[in-house]
Amino acid sequence: MALEWLQVFISFLVSNVLGYGGGPASIPLMYEYIVAQRGWLSDYEFSNMLALGNSLPGPIATKIAAYVGYGVTGWVGFAGALTATVVPSAAALIFLLKVLQKHRTSPVVKGMTLLVQPVIAIMMAVLTWQMAQSSAASIGLLQSLGIAAAAFWAMNIRKLHPALVILAAFAYGALVLSRSM
Repeated sequence: MALEWLQVFISFLVSNVLGYGGGPASIPLMYEYIVAQRGWLSDYEFSNMLALGNSLPGPIATKIAAYVGYGVTGWVGFAGALTATVVPSAAALIFLLKVLQKHRTSPVVKGMTLLVQPVIAIMMAVLTWQMAQSSAASIGLLQSLGIAAAAFWAMNIRKLHPALVILAAFAYGALVLSRSM
C-alpha cells in the first residue's frame, strides 16, 4: 500500500510539474503513467474517465487525480494525488508571478512561452490519435468518424457547450447499447 501510494503521488507530481499549460497539457503525461506504465486504467477506462471528467465543472487534472488516486489506494491515494496535482501548481504560480512581474518585457520570457506551445500541440495530437485508435477499435471506424464529425459540427458550427456534446454522446451510447442487447 505504501509503495502504491508513493507511485500515485510521484506519477501525478511529475505529470503536473512537467505539464506546461495546465490540465489539458498534463493529460498525455497522466495517460503515460496511468495507462501505459502503471496499468491502473485501460485505454477504454481512461477515455471514459476523461469524457465524464470534461463534462463536470472544475479543472480536469484534479478530477483525474481524485478518481485514479482513490481507485488505486483509496482515500490515501485520493489525498496524495490531489496534493501532488495542486500544490506544485499553486507554489509555482505564486513564485512565477513574482518573477514575471519583474521581467514581463524580456524577450527571453516571451520566447520561452511561445516556443513551448508547439510541443504541447504535438502532445495533444498524439493523445488524440491514441484515443481515436481506441475508439475505432471498440465501436468501428465509421461510427467513430460520424460521432467525431457530429461533435465537431455541434461545438464549432452550432457553438454548443462541450459538456452538452459529451452528454449527447453518453445518451447516444446508451441508446445504441440498449438496442443491441
